[in-house]
Amino acid sequence: MHDADTSLCACTALRKATRAITRIYDARLASHGVNVNQFAMLRHIARAGDIALSRLAAQLVMDRTTLYRVLRPVEQAGWVETFPEAKGRGRRVRLTAGGEALLAGATADWQACQDDVRAHLGDDGWDRLYAASAAVLALEGDR
Repeated sequence: MHDADTSLCACTALRKATRAITRIYDARLASHGVNVNQFAMLRHIARAGDIALSRLAAQLVMDRTTLYRVLRPVEQAGWVETFPEAKGRGRRVRLTAGGEALLAGATADWQACQDDVRAHLGDDGWDRLYAASAAVLALEGDR
């Protein structure tokens, strides 16, 4: 028989939690025609003004293939535009007026979802969630 501590898988537990929280946010953002992955990307782009795709992928902890898969429908919806770097072969991305409007319209629903999650977890649970997330992200840098 396995000891309870050794039979648990951190990866499986985190993936289950991520799928659950993603469904919660996606449901709240659905009326805006955007999912939480797209919304997060748009917020990162909005904060940057414009940003190299490679840097955006790094900030979102995504490989480029995943970034492009998330970016494609956002670009087709007219919320962002990509353009070449001034030098080199890289590409950059920025919000369009449509993307700014989408963020303005969806942010209240995203914030309501944040508030609901925080209320469910409590302030201590919220703080522990962020501390645990930071610790997990640091694991990758330690390798």
